[in-house]
Amino acid sequence: MSDAPIRVLLVDDEEGFTEVLAKRLRRRGFHAVVALTGAEALAAVAGQPFDVAVVDYRLSDADGLTLLPRLREAQPGLAALMLTGHGSEEAARESLAAGAAGHLVKPCEIEELAAAIRAVAPEPAPSPRSESHA
Repeated sequence: MSDAPIRVLLVDDEEGFTEVLAKRLRRRGFHAVVALTGAEALAAVAGQPFDVAVVDYRLSDADGLTLLPRLREAQPGLAALMLTGHGSEEAARESLAAGAAGHLVKPCEIEELAAAIRAVAPEPAPSPRSESHA
């Protein structure tokens, strides 16, 4: 298993909430970056690789359901979780249909979020090993 931290993009327009989540995830060894808008999230994935995106269902400038496929198109293999205040079964179904691997209702406990991120994060690629040819 790799020692590299899981790279997480948190996309939520509730700045205080998102910054607190990022700080708590960093304390648990994650590399967490905050995007407050859909536009910031798209710029972030264009500029650096992420393992998991945690996307709010509703943003001030975007709909998480339409943003999520765009993020995954920009970074194929990006795992995603939908984080929302909408605890309905319909919202969960829509999240999964949009490509999310899971749907969490906020506020959720930080350990629940951390466990969900670990569960959906892709396995790190094996490091190349040099072979000796005698």
